[in-house]
Amino acid sequence: MHRSDGDPPRRFPATAVAVTGSQLHVFTAVARPLHHRAPSRTSPGTATMAASGLRIVRRRSPVMTHPQHHTAVAADPSADPATADTIVAPPLRARQLRIAVVGGSLTGPVLALLLLQAGFEQIAVYEANPDLATATGGILSLEHPALDVLDRLGIARHEYVQFGFETITQFRGYGPADDRFVQRQYPGRFTTWTLLHQALARRLPDGLVHAGRRVTGISAEHRRPVLHFTDGRRAWADLVAFCDGRASIGRRLLDPDRRLHYAGYVAHRGTATTRPADLADFQRWEPRPGLQFTIAPVPAGSDWIFALNATTEQYTTWFGARPEQRTFVLPHHVNPAARAHVDAHAAAHLPAHLADLVHATGPRMAVPVLDIDPPTTMAWPVGDGHAVLLGDALAPVRAHTARGANNGIEQADGLVTALRQHTRHGADLTGALTGWRRRHLLTALEAVRQGPIIAARLGLGTGLAQSISRDLVTALPG
Repeated sequence: MHRSDGDPPRRFPATAVAVTGSQLHVFTAVARPLHHRAPSRTSPGTATMAASGLRIVRRRSPVMTHPQHHTAVAADPSADPATADTIVAPPLRARQLRIAVVGGSLTGPVLALLLLQAGFEQIAVYEANPDLATATGGILSLEHPALDVLDRLGIARHEYVQFGFETITQFRGYGPADDRFVQRQYPGRFTTWTLLHQALARRLPDGLVHAGRRVTGISAEHRRPVLHFTDGRRAWADLVAFCDGRASIGRRLLDPDRRLHYAGYVAHRGTATTRPADLADFQRWEPRPGLQFTIAPVPAGSDWIFALNATTEQYTTWFGARPEQRTFVLPHHVNPAARAHVDAHAAAHLPAHLADLVHATGPRMAVPVLDIDPPTTMAWPVGDGHAVLLGDALAPVRAHTARGANNGIEQADGLVTALRQHTRHGADLTGALTGWRRRHLLTALEAVRQGPIIAARLGLGTGLAQSISRDLVTALPG
């Protein structure tokens, strides 16, 4: 639930182990947001400092783990960047920062490329998917600040923007006459996840991305953050940046009280191999309350999303798991009843040429629309290092806001600015990260708040989602 900056800090499910004589003592490690930094010594002990008369057993480091994983930490000389059971790191100010980026979708690669451009050399990207190159994704929009970041990275616009339109055409079957047909300018460009990911991945140096490395925990050893993986390996860093999406393991470890809530509707998606003759920009069809259909041209044809209300029971029947558990539906999860539901609504409510296009679309995917309790911080101390959340890992937003990819890219750019001030000009790192939080947290909160408001106008979602929206309004400063 929401808490203010003055509330007591949350506690990690982590432990420190100390031994005196034959007695085994276990103490709870406490993690606090940056504005709650702990003093250097606590009582009776912390993850990196035992109480008087006790010694820390370094080989049984305190680990924050996700409750679904109970992975033993074992020595592995081949681990990267960590290479031994005892991890020794030189003083922070005497060397470059070692940075671990968790997540290789969009925000993670953008952050890694910005770090390289800024002169950081000790970077590793850890991606849970063993072969993200085969993944595909649909249409997304990038506003001018995000486009500027990509320009500064030297990514040619034609690599990820195949159609140069800047307009959204809206067709509505209800409401005031002036709102039935509207064409608006969009302050940016449209791309697809596939095109943008490929453009980013082409620029990542060989050996930077470690695929198939799923994080299960984070601990502090020798006052440095250490990541733990399902295969038992570990990697230490000065800063861990979790960019691992809306099902983020980082969020579950660092901010476990903030949970995802199903909003009561599903975004069904498909890529058709044909393109309507009149499809020249991003089209939004809203024939009646309770549904929204969007479609845009993509290189393979046209990409569409059909937002339809659905109960938790319907979702579970169609896709084999509850929405909070299956946060992304792959084609093999979609059963015939889900296809029939979408086809029936298309035939009943869309123009014939669009209904036919939906019906002819082969493999389909879906995403449950989820909300989350508002974040109150973006960075946490881990030993003398830090861990941060970015993009959807911090706060997933609804597609109606068009802020998902934009938030992640802009936050990554701001984070590198803060880190550069620390390394080049000696700015206090905790202070720099606090400034970064202040600049970007309000934007993330506003996007989270706006999602349910927009959906309510469209008749999409449940009473729970609208209740969360009211809570967000209260949480937002000003």
